[in-house]
Amino acid sequence: MKQHRRNYGQYCGLAAGLDIVGERWTLLIVRELLAGPCRYNELLANLPGIGTNLLADRLKFLTSCGIVRQRPRAGSKLRVYELTEQGEGLRETVLALARWGLGTLDEPLPGDIVRPRWAALAIEAMIQRDMAGPDEQYEFRIGDEVFHVQVLDGGATVVHGKATTEPALVLTTDSVTFVKIGAGLLNPLEATLTNRLVLDGAEDAIIRCSRLLGLMA
Repeated sequence: MKQHRRNYGQYCGLAAGLDIVGERWTLLIVRELLAGPCRYNELLANLPGIGTNLLADRLKFLTSCGIVRQRPRAGSKLRVYELTEQGEGLRETVLALARWGLGTLDEPLPGDIVRPRWAALAIEAMIQRDMAGPDEQYEFRIGDEVFHVQVLDGGATVVHGKATTEPALVLTTDSVTFVKIGAGLLNPLEATLTNRLVLDGAEDAIIRCSRLLGLMA
């Protein structure tokens, strides 16, 4: 049974959506689960500042709305939270908001937190689908997070883990540098000259990857 919350009292799709995901922290919980199933303690660790009672409340509400469900983790008695099909339907909305939000970022404030785990979703938001080039893979090493972009048959997909073939390009950097480049606050060339960004690949692959991510016209 869906829990009752305050609502906008408007017969409108946007208002109805905000009735469910408009509460503080809710979309950040969805962001974490878009990256894959998580245990409760993993969510708590990846969302510093939320508090255990508030996290439990948000998960209970999202479960009652059919956005989130619990299931046993494969090969374990531990239970994880994951998005339902309806919850996965928020992916494009979250990506669009992340893409828009990148353009509003300024220099990080003292105490601001950034997690390498968030990088894959940021890359997914940055991808310009019409700029996909030849079939190849780009591997990203952001802090302790490793994922790759697979360009295949005119499309581009973000996949967790190392590249499955010899990558055309390997990018290595830290989380803050990664976000600042994506937000346009740091020029990639400047980052490479100061060794904050290391690129291992041919120049033409660097250009193709930069265009795919909207970093180069």
